[in-house]
Amino acid sequence: MENKEEKRKDRSNEKEEEGKEESRRRRHDHRQQEEPPLMALNHVSRLCRNVKESIDFYTKVLGMVLIERPQAFDFEGAWLFNYGVGIHLVQAKDEDRLPDAHHDLDPMDNHISFQCEDMEEMEKRLKEMKVKYMKRTVEDESGTKIDQLFFNDPDGFMIEICNCENLKLVRASSLGTIKLPIDKHNPPVDVDDYAQPKTST
Repeated sequence: MENKEEKRKDRSNEKEEEGKEESRRRRHDHRQQEEPPLMALNHVSRLCRNVKESIDFYTKVLGMVLIERPQAFDFEGAWLFNYGVGIHLVQAKDEDRLPDAHHDLDPMDNHISFQCEDMEEMEKRLKEMKVKYMKRTVEDESGTKIDQLFFNDPDGFMIEICNCENLKLVRASSLGTIKLPIDKHNPPVDVDDYAQPKTST
């Protein structure tokens, strides 16, 4: 009699676990259906007054790498890539659409931000290249400090450099699932043109 009772309890527990698993699966499938199949930020596009000057700025100041652009694009521009993200430069037809290249820096204005592992070295680089910048440090309620450098590109678009990895990402609502970039989001890189390091014998 006792064995039969135990078997009934076991079957009941199994059904309960199966029900929970099915419920979890349905919630997962529902989230999967609602979320777009995105992987990572691919590029930021910027209008510019002079493509060559902008290439010079982004390669020398930010270390972006000039890459080949498909010939199908029959307008003046350039593609830059590094750090897992691209910057696409487009020659402006109407310069009135561009911001004032010498406007005051305002951290609350539109900008793109690069995460940095050595803020002192980056600040030194800006000084050496005579790039006007604004520096500030913000502290959250837990005491975590974030250092920020703000400056404009040649066309007045603001750029931020920060050590934002110090700040923990905490979801503010129950909606959405945070996805971190994975290797497959990066485009394939042609390294055939790069010299291989020499090995000593």
